[in-house]
Amino acid sequence: MKYAILAISGSQYLVEENKIYTIDKTKSKENDIITSDQVLLFVNDKDIKIGTPLVKNAEVEYKIAKHYKGKKLRVFQYKAKSRYRRRLGFRPQLTDIQILKITINTKTAKKQPKTVIPSKAKRSPHPTMAG
Repeated sequence: MKYAILAISGSQYLVEENKIYTIDKTKSKENDIITSDQVLLFVNDKDIKIGTPLVKNAEVEYKIAKHYKGKKLRVFQYKAKSRYRRRLGFRPQLTDIQILKITINTKTAKKQPKTVIPSKAKRSPHPTMAG
């Protein structure tokens, strides 16, 4: 089973391929295909990659399915014996996304050789520690 944890606009979502997820509204248009490299965790059966903070060479490709308004929430405040009543409403703006592909490129980049400091090099004592 292949899945990833993806960061989109300040929130994190556990996503799988070919599934639809509801997120907060984004600025992208409907039917846009977006590739994101904001992958925090990648799991493919027994192969687990944990990002520090992001997984290198990992990408998630998703499509904006639709934008819509969510169910209205009503908040009511009431204080007894003082005739204080307040009613507020909130209706979230939401976006449905469909995950198309979760990929990781395993191409190994050439590592640069590390500089080696000889162990026999004499070091001068620290001026405050000199006796």
